[in-house]
Order: sequence, then C-alpha cells, then structure tokens
Amino acid sequence: MRIACYGDAVRVRHLSPAEVAASLDFSVEALARSHPELSARQLFERRWRKVIVGIIVLIAVLLLLDPLTTAIGLLSVLVAVYVAVTVNRIVLFFKSQDKDALCRVSPEEARSTPDHQLPVYTVLVPAYQEPEVIGSLIRHLEALEYPRDKLDVKLLLEEDDDETVAALHDANPPDYFELVLVPPAEPRTKPKALNFALAFAQGSVLTIYDAEDQPDPLQLRRAAFVLGRTDERIACVQAKLSFANSDQNMITRWFTLEYTMWFELFLPGLSALKAPIPLGGTSNHFRVDVLRSLGAWDPSNVTEDADLGIRLARHGYQCEVLDSTTLEEANSDFVNWVKQRSRWYKGYLQTAIVHLRRLRTSARELGPLGLVELVLFVLGTPVLALLNTVFWAMTAMWFAFHPQVIRELFPAPLFYPAVLSWVLGNFTIVYLHILTCRLLKRFDLTTAAVLVPMYWIMMALAAAKATWQLFAAPTFWEKTTHGLAQISIDTSTDGPKG
Repeated sequence: MRIACYGDAVRVRHLSPAEVAASLDFSVEALARSHPELSARQLFERRWRKVIVGIIVLIAVLLLLDPLTTAIGLLSVLVAVYVAVTVNRIVLFFKSQDKDALCRVSPEEARSTPDHQLPVYTVLVPAYQEPEVIGSLIRHLEALEYPRDKLDVKLLLEEDDDETVAALHDANPPDYFELVLVPPAEPRTKPKALNFALAFAQGSVLTIYDAEDQPDPLQLRRAAFVLGRTDERIACVQAKLSFANSDQNMITRWFTLEYTMWFELFLPGLSALKAPIPLGGTSNHFRVDVLRSLGAWDPSNVTEDADLGIRLARHGYQCEVLDSTTLEEANSDFVNWVKQRSRWYKGYLQTAIVHLRRLRTSARELGPLGLVELVLFVLGTPVLALLNTVFWAMTAMWFAFHPQVIRELFPAPLFYPAVLSWVLGNFTIVYLHILTCRLLKRFDLTTAAVLVPMYWIMMALAAAKATWQLFAAPTFWEKTTHGLAQISIDTSTDGPKG
C-alpha cells in the first residue's frame, strides 16, 4: 500500500487482496445483486424504454395532426402538476408545526446514558481531493462529546488521492481515527466508498459526515438516545443541516434559506405525515444491521441518501428528523453551485424513476400517501424547478411582446386557472420563505426571501443540466469544491446548537 511511505502517523486499515476484492464486490454489486429492481444501474428497463418512446411518438403524431389542441393539453397537464407540487409544499410547511414532527432530545437526556451503556458508534467520512479541510475536519470530530473508546471513525479516501492522504498524515489524527483506502474502481461515487467501508464498521449505529461538516457536539448522544429508546422500526434519524457562511454573499443566503426550509419544515412535515423521507447526504444516523440487510447504498445513484430513505420506507422502516444541527459550507460560487445542484436534481430524478418503474409494488410497499409524496416531493423537486422556467419565460414574453401564440395556447378555461395558480402559488411560496425567517428568527435572511425568485432561475438551470445528464452521464459525480468560505469554523466555541 502506498500509505506505507507516510510512516506511522495514520492508523490504516490494511487489507489483503481477498478482502479488497470482497469489499469492492459488495460496494459495487450488493444492491444490484440482492434487489436489482431497486438499483439505478439500469435506470430505464426495456419495457419502460418502449413506453417512453411510445409516448414521444404519440405526442409527435398528435402535434402533427392538431398542434394547438395538443399543446393546450400538454400545458393543462403542466399547470395541474405545478399546482399539485406547490400545494404539497404548503401542506408540509404547516404539518411541520405538529409537536411530533421533530425528535427533541435535551442535553440532560443526551447525557443521561452512562458511557459504558452507549453503543459503539461508527462515523464514516468520505473525502476526495479535499486536503484543505482535513485539519478542520479532525478538530470538528474531536469536539464530539462521546467516549473515545466507543468511537470508530473511518476516513474514506481514494487510493490514488495522494494529496489528501498526505494532508491526513500531516494532521496526525488521534488513534481512534482509521484510514480506509478505497480502490479507484468505477463508479467513482460517494456511495461506493461508503459501501466499501461498511464491511469494517465496528459499531451497531453509524453516521456519515462530509469532510467540511461541524456537527453539534451532542449529536451522537442524541441520536443514540432516540435509536435506543424507540421502536426498532425507526431505523434512521436525520439531523438538520445548515451553513456557517450564510452571510458570505447572496448565493449563500439563498442556499441557507432553502436548507432552513428543507430541514426545519419540509422534512419534519414528511415525518409528521409518516411519509418517506429523502435523507440528506450527511448527519443521518442508522442501525447498521438494517443498512446491511438492505444492501446499503446504491453506488449508481448520485443522491444515494434520498434513495436510501425511500428504500427504508419500502421495507417498512421509518425515519425521524432530529433536532440537532450540523453546520456545513454553503456553496458561494455560481458555477460550483450549479454543479452540486444538478447532481442533486439528477439523483432525485434517478430515485423517482427507480421507485416508480414498478408502480403497483411501490404503491403496496409505500402506501397511498407515501406514493403521493414520492411523486410530489421527490420527483416534484426538480420538476418544479423546470416548470418555473417554462411559466416565467411565457409570462415575460407575454408582458414584453404580447405574442398571439401565447393567447392561443391559453384559452379562457386554462388561462384563468393558470394565472391564479402562478400568481397565488408564487406569492404563497415567497411568503412562506419570509414566514420561515420570522418563525425561526432568521431575520438576516429576509432580503434573500424577498428576492428568492432570482434563485429559482439558478435552480432552473441546474434542473435543465440534470435532465440532460440523466441520459448522457447518469452516474457521473459532479465534484463539489470545498474551502471557498470566507470564514473559519472554530470548534473552540460550543459549536452548533441542537
């Protein structure tokens, strides 16, 4: 192993060729072998490819025969989808106010379990080409309030990422940190790395942190408290995510506001409804035995977290949202933001396609409400971003040029519902952003809330790119560059509060 040239500063998981081969086989093949119908490896099954081609041909023929009527019909469907997705967001917003929407664990409760009764906790930290954050990563993890003899921290680095490995060596991590070198095999994705390391997890509970994360110091104790005192059908608790550099520029303010709504309101709303929760990519805490039984993460899905949340629900498990916050670095660069967001949207599209391609089975396993939320929330997230582009562009054209074609496309029976849904829908969503600032006392984000329609343009660009990549490069992992924040998160403070 090349790590040998760095000496003894880093504790390394040394693997035999047989162990490497077995772990690599599990990381790439486990889900596709055990549950091929739930894998995104072959995204469009043959019968669905035929259905898609048939629909495209049918629409093309109808457009040739009667283009105006067909276009009006398509627009009617889009308006109905827009209304349904928007109304669903409003419902989730208000459901999040239910008292059982969040799992709250006080510091006293979190510390009430004696150290010797706490479970061994595995912490997986995948990183790739991120030498600049290794030092702060170690400080943030050392700030966790959890007995060191019960911590199993595994840093997952690609075997050919010499720069990050060297940075880890220079940082001299404590001996309860272990380096796991992941072979450079396809697909080069985060879930493949997580799967590779899962075989060596010593804990009965497990969480994932990204390299730039600063978790609430009590988060492991809070999650262990919930998982240890609830029904075993609660297989995962998702902590909230927010950003430390929210005031860097307008992009980071929008991003923070969006995350605030997502993790403080929308996901708790789903939890209150007992609907499937598309997990975030970090700070989700699992029962390890359940993870292994499900085939772990899908290495072909670029939002393996969201997909796993749906698969947990399909197997009868539930996820809860934990009132504990992990701080991350908000993307402050436009190009970098679009790369990250297009990957997320592509993954949501992958997840929706996988779990809708056998509709009757999904309906039976998720239930009616779960299926509705899969469509309106998971699929609806990138779709809403795309539809905003269509309707905003048409509105701008109408006010600028009053083209006759738009008048013809929106006869009275469609025009008035479309205008009502567009005006009221957009006003309501902007108002909910402003209300979020007030409810959560984030008055620093009020200007971003008022200007949020400009953020939707960025979302639309990312959604368009994601749709193209879904067909052109479905498993391509858009790397997010970290270390762009103009602040330094210091764990000498109490850290983020739960």
